[in-house]
Amino acid sequence: MKGIIRHVVQLLSRGEGFVLATVFSRAGSAPRTAGAKMVIHADGTIAGTIGGGLLEARVQQAAAEIFRRQQAQVCEFHLTSQDASQPEMICGGEVEVLVEFVAADETNPQIYAALLAALESRQRAWLLTTLPGSAGNGGATRRCLVWEDGSTVGAADIAGAVGFGTGSPIGLFGDEAGRVCKETPDIASSRHLVVMTVGEQRLLVESVYHVGTVYIFGAGHISQKLAPLTGMVGFQTVVLDDRPEFANRERFDTADRVIIIDSFEGVLDGLPIDHDSYLVIVTRGHVHDKTVLAQALRTEAGYIGMIGSHQKRDATYSVMVKEEGFTADDLARVQSPIGLAIGAESPEEIAVCIVAELIRVRAEMR
Repeated sequence: MKGIIRHVVQLLSRGEGFVLATVFSRAGSAPRTAGAKMVIHADGTIAGTIGGGLLEARVQQAAAEIFRRQQAQVCEFHLTSQDASQPEMICGGEVEVLVEFVAADETNPQIYAALLAALESRQRAWLLTTLPGSAGNGGATRRCLVWEDGSTVGAADIAGAVGFGTGSPIGLFGDEAGRVCKETPDIASSRHLVVMTVGEQRLLVESVYHVGTVYIFGAGHISQKLAPLTGMVGFQTVVLDDRPEFANRERFDTADRVIIIDSFEGVLDGLPIDHDSYLVIVTRGHVHDKTVLAQALRTEAGYIGMIGSHQKRDATYSVMVKEEGFTADDLARVQSPIGLAIGAESPEEIAVCIVAELIRVRAEMR
């Protein structure tokens, strides 16, 4: 989500309007999940994806008229088995997509800048968007970003405009907004977009959530293949190594941060390691791996994984128990050998098995 929102902010900062497509309902085997977004530029080019193939082609066709009218429309697509046989369209099913013109007006740049700030600062927030075609709003959408403390950016009166009242069980209004979002289970627990119906109005509620930070210790060949994948599946990605010739932007152009350290001793000092942190230990040697692992076990990281064979792992664990006082329960937190056991051998394959394990652990923790 962060990548497409960053692109939106850049467009709005340049005064460029665009069409934004957001999947908010799907059935069957339709591609992508609710909340997937795609930007259609004035020249017809796109950024992001809502599933590829025929679905995106149809949305691009609809976008031309949306540009002309500068309004919004809910588009329903019924993808048949025949559609699914078309090139690049591997899924069938039913999809609803909000296709809306987003103007570079006084409000939208503020909302999306605040949304990006929430994503980057790991603050909790909710983006509320009214759907067109109901409650008298015609072909328009209105939106408001609600922070956890109840403060808002954008259409602060959106609650009253769509009939939310203080007596409503989901009464999103003023200081109550953040509290209600947190206390409404399907919103608070969802990582994706939720569609709510209040009276005659349908409202999209998108939870701004932090999907976790992957800290990759070591900037070798495996790390170079891993970092783009962790970014692609939504993790914030930080690469750390003591070799500038390896830890640099030329090798890790997709990483959120590349940190050149003095030593792996004390490498975790100052890092905001918490339950949403995923520590991947893939340094250039078992001595450095052990150094990082000893520090990692003293944190509350949600995931700790270390590369190496069973033999290397057992030897490292034995030393840590005998000489450093770690227990079997401590070491049970570690995924080693790292990654899902799929017979991976090449750096690319190992990267795939690691990111697959990260996805599984993240899903289990949500």
